[in-house]
Amino acid sequence: MNSVSVALIDDHPLMLAGLTDILSKQSPFIVTATGSTADEALEIGLKLKPNVFIVDLMMPGNIFDTITKLVEKVRTKILVFTAMTGSDYAVRALNAGASGYVLKGSSAQELIQAIATVHRGDMFITPAFACKVIEELKIASLRKMAGGEVKLSIREGQIIRMLLRGFTNRQIATDLRIGEKTVKNYMTILMQKLNARNRLEVLIAAQKLEGSRDAALRH
Repeated sequence: MNSVSVALIDDHPLMLAGLTDILSKQSPFIVTATGSTADEALEIGLKLKPNVFIVDLMMPGNIFDTITKLVEKVRTKILVFTAMTGSDYAVRALNAGASGYVLKGSSAQELIQAIATVHRGDMFITPAFACKVIEELKIASLRKMAGGEVKLSIREGQIIRMLLRGFTNRQIATDLRIGEKTVKNYMTILMQKLNARNRLEVLIAAQKLEGSRDAALRH
């Protein structure tokens, strides 16, 4: 398996040391850089282009803007690792472009699973916290979807149905006999059509879309 480069951003030195120690013992992860501010995160991203960033939310600088810039300019994956338990923080981070949100206090195994999940292009939220976040995203998504009918191609419809059944990008690619990169391209198109910023919003918008169509058929 190819190595996965990871950058750690947290303004607590002991936390950085602990995370570095944990990940250094876990193949295929390699910690390539650490930082303690939002500005340092952007500098590291532009210089080293790590595969995954693990960032806290409470640090000097605007970390939400930095998340967006890292995703857009470096095309890296962002995993938030924080003690902030408010669902509004999680929604803001996900809307900024983060692919995962893990609460501090989670097990090392959960964190490792989260890193692997976001690296392969899927979403990860601490399970005990996920319902609150999904509800917040659902409210935002319903507002966005309030305006007009969405037309999907046959292939897009197939992918939507698989997403609703919990398929990962890899499983969708295997089932449809297409490349995983092609699935990611479709996901990008679906995000645009459904006015979604991330995979969770696509799922929520798709659920509403399917529900609306079912209701129309009953009438």
